[in-house]
Amino acid sequence: MLTKTVKSLGLAMGLFACSLPLYAKNNVVVVATGGTIAGAGASSTNSATYTAAKVPVDALINAVPQVQDLANVRGVQALQIASESITDKELLNLARQVNDLVKKSDVNGIVITHGTDTMEETAFFLNLVVHTDKPIVLVGSMRPSTAMSADGPLNLYSAVALASSESAKGKGVLVMMNDSIFAARDVSKTINIHTNAFASQWGALGTVVEGKPYWFRETPKRHNSSSEFNIESIKSDSLPLVGIVYGSDNMLPQSYLALQQAGAKAIIHAGTGNGSVANYIVPTLNKLQSEGVQIVRSSRVPQGFVLRNAEQPDDKYGWVAAHDLNPQKARILTALALTKTKDAKEIQRMFYEY
Repeated sequence: MLTKTVKSLGLAMGLFACSLPLYAKNNVVVVATGGTIAGAGASSTNSATYTAAKVPVDALINAVPQVQDLANVRGVQALQIASESITDKELLNLARQVNDLVKKSDVNGIVITHGTDTMEETAFFLNLVVHTDKPIVLVGSMRPSTAMSADGPLNLYSAVALASSESAKGKGVLVMMNDSIFAARDVSKTINIHTNAFASQWGALGTVVEGKPYWFRETPKRHNSSSEFNIESIKSDSLPLVGIVYGSDNMLPQSYLALQQAGAKAIIHAGTGNGSVANYIVPTLNKLQSEGVQIVRSSRVPQGFVLRNAEQPDDKYGWVAAHDLNPQKARILTALALTKTKDAKEIQRMFYEY
């Protein structure tokens, strides 16, 4: 009698288990743009000599079948380009495609495979213009897919794990490289040949180990849904032209004047030290400012931040201090700021808030 009861109970439990809903995996779209992660070298020993943007998105995904254990993954080929060739036109095009995807109810997260050279600019741009709390993760590699010990497959696996994680929601656009999770606004490429190429002076947000994200900090700056910028309000295929002049000894005024002649609406001065400006360059910058070209003082130094009125009387000149944004990210924010205002005080506010 007892045996019969146990068998009946076992059958009932089995039927109950079968009736439970299976765990539903999140849906992640891999948006491919090219870069080293899609690169190919002549042999497996070519880790630094290769052709970027060769491998299509489906081949990238199929090369790491384990990602399907993490999420339902499909691919979109948005671009096929080495990232140093990306212009504002490609940035806007990519942002619109990503914006369309995150609006879909059946898309839970986005992974963007991207060349590492300008990954930080693209990540920061998306961080400012795509209004969503869904995870957007940029990922790349320092070695092509054909190289020995290629870093792309594990980076992609970790990026899918991150994009499919509920814990990544609302944290802004992320960069996933070499096991580390970085915030788009303060990550930068600091090494050009090693796999630990990305860093932030404020540290990583967290790490991914065996497909699980672990978090240690968050960014306090405005991003995505809290941003005043929105890709949907930008109707043009271009942004206001903003150029960068690199600071050194023996500067030439013509470097700045050439950008003005090319139509630049603002110039990022990537100064030495605290965004320093040589005394013989100050008259040129003031002339440009008086003629409607906004001057933004950034620094070529990779850590620290530019103090307003500390090196130059920014209030007096009407210049903007880039705070802790490096020159290339200062260019992105300035271009977007100029779609809203030409007021230097307003632009300065934006640098502090973003």
